[in-house]
Amino acid sequence: MRKKALILLVLSAAALLPAEGLRAQNADVRKEVLETARQARRPVRGEPMYFERDENGDTVFMETLDPVWIFPKGRRMRDGDWRRYYKLVFNFNKVYPYALVGRKMMAQVDSTIAADVSKRSERNRYINDVEKELFRLFEKDIRNMTITQGLVLMRLVDRECGMSAYEIVKTYESGFAANFWQLVARLFSQNLKTRYDPSKGEDAKIEELCKIWDSGQWDPFYYSIFMEAPRKTVIQQETLDSEVRKKNR
Repeated sequence: MRKKALILLVLSAAALLPAEGLRAQNADVRKEVLETARQARRPVRGEPMYFERDENGDTVFMETLDPVWIFPKGRRMRDGDWRRYYKLVFNFNKVYPYALVGRKMMAQVDSTIAADVSKRSERNRYINDVEKELFRLFEKDIRNMTITQGLVLMRLVDRECGMSAYEIVKTYESGFAANFWQLVARLFSQNLKTRYDPSKGEDAKIEELCKIWDSGQWDPFYYSIFMEAPRKTVIQQETLDSEVRKKNR
């Protein structure tokens, strides 16, 4: 009986409160609830859509989709083959810029030797300086590459420079150095003398990727595979500072 009387007393007191007081109290509660909800809300991700109004005044929301690459019919590969292909695309994206820069630097070295070198001693000093500069510029990047990425880079250097890895070492170093590195390559079941062949095996797949890159369609092609934009390999310096050093007479 006492409990019922207490409840009636509370209800009666609430009924006697001024209307403004109730509204203020409700507003405070609502504000507190909204603030709590705002703090618990997940952060908004993505980008907002834009809209246009048609001739009837209706709002039409618009969105621009990233381009995608449509693979041609007839490409039949098993799951393992697709995984290897995706890995090749990923590695190619990382190392191809180095091959392109290597072509520019090799052309610069050849031009410098043809124009400024008159003695073998000058050539040797210049090649030694170039080697040191290349190590300074790219040693860290190359050490961070995987073995597979290094092999893809070798194939691409052959494609861009027109010389196998063995021929490059022999031309700019010596036959002994080339034979030594050929022996090392053999230990890893590789052959530095193997030439790039765009019509066969792995080289044919690499050639296909080169054509996509050169056509300007690489970004949508990469996005179609990984659903994200490709990470760009940024090379700070694309020319060599080394010059031919001549002895003072």
